[in-house]
Amino acid sequence: MEERSLRIVGTDKNFFNKITNTLTRILIPTKIGINGMLISIKRNSLIKAYESYKAEDNNYDSSESEKKYNSAYEAYLDSLDKYVMDSIYKKVKNGTASEFEKDAMARYYEVTSLKENEYVEYKYRKQKYLLELDYEGIKVSGKEKLLYRYNEFYIYKMDSLYKSILKNYSIKVADTTNKYDSTKEWIYTKIFHTLEDYIQNILSLKLDINYDDNLKSIANDYDRYESYTIGKLDTKDNIEKNMILLGISRKLFTHSLPLIVAEQCYEKLLKDARTLVQDTKIATKREKAYGMLINLIEDYNVKLLSTKVYWETPKQREEYKDFWNKYKEISKLKETDFIEYVKQKEILFIRNDMKKIQNSKIDYSKILKYYKRKLVDYGVMKEIKNSCRSQGKYIKVKDKEVA
Repeated sequence: MEERSLRIVGTDKNFFNKITNTLTRILIPTKIGINGMLISIKRNSLIKAYESYKAEDNNYDSSESEKKYNSAYEAYLDSLDKYVMDSIYKKVKNGTASEFEKDAMARYYEVTSLKENEYVEYKYRKQKYLLELDYEGIKVSGKEKLLYRYNEFYIYKMDSLYKSILKNYSIKVADTTNKYDSTKEWIYTKIFHTLEDYIQNILSLKLDINYDDNLKSIANDYDRYESYTIGKLDTKDNIEKNMILLGISRKLFTHSLPLIVAEQCYEKLLKDARTLVQDTKIATKREKAYGMLINLIEDYNVKLLSTKVYWETPKQREEYKDFWNKYKEISKLKETDFIEYVKQKEILFIRNDMKKIQNSKIDYSKILKYYKRKLVDYGVMKEIKNSCRSQGKYIKVKDKEVA
């Protein structure tokens, strides 16, 4: 019988391939239906276990309810993973997948590609991917009661996953080994991308359903961020957008993205902003880039450094105290003379930034010259022309010291 089967298959492979493909196409909808039912059962069990686990009047032992919740969550994820491999993968392979399914499969491969070299990130991102996939399905189904119950679990779990992902990046930024060199651009890029992803998908959901009254304090920042989601962004816009993301992160991710890491992210943006001012040739665009840099300097000093407790040296702490006292004194002008307030604040920021970059390894000669020109325009420096060369020397107006 076995020899006969082999002979038949060998004589007409195309015929049997057609039958196999036809049967596969017939069976795929059945598989989807079975997997869909299994997911629904596991999802309902998970929601019940989660509600019991989070309930204030929990009748179960807390450790027991947590075990039941964790077990239900693992079973739920397994059913989603099985759905991807049994249904979406086969539909893509057989050319019957929708654009959504093709995109879902592409994203699945993107996540699984992390497994070998970035296992920790893979572990969290795969969970995130599977939850997002099912959440989209629930929204499309139009089952409002189910969506209402699922939202609480979804937000709770996604908050945890995003924090874990950001904490993993924070460890890499703080690591000084060659493997995770903190100067590598890709770490910062992933941090900003993850923050943006969270704000688009989770924070927006929280605000829509009034999940937490405490979120009202960042509503203005969220509105500012939304203005950068329309149209094509240039380098200046991207730096401003990332500045807003960092500002929001200081309220949402203070532990998973600690101050020391946020400080390095701000310094990365400052470097990019200074470079942009230096490299921009068109005067109007350079002025806009400069305005953005001034705003970034204020954000960095007010939103981050003002909360810093531990400094590398006592000298740095004292220098910042001196800056902060001047900033508070200037702020008093805001109500009485706004134009003078803006001018004095800008002068303070320029002088402070000049001190930081004068001995930098990066060539900031062009922006230092630009800063000095600004101070001359404001009347706090003078330029003494040198007859032997085209460039002049700058001195402070009050004490005549060389700038």
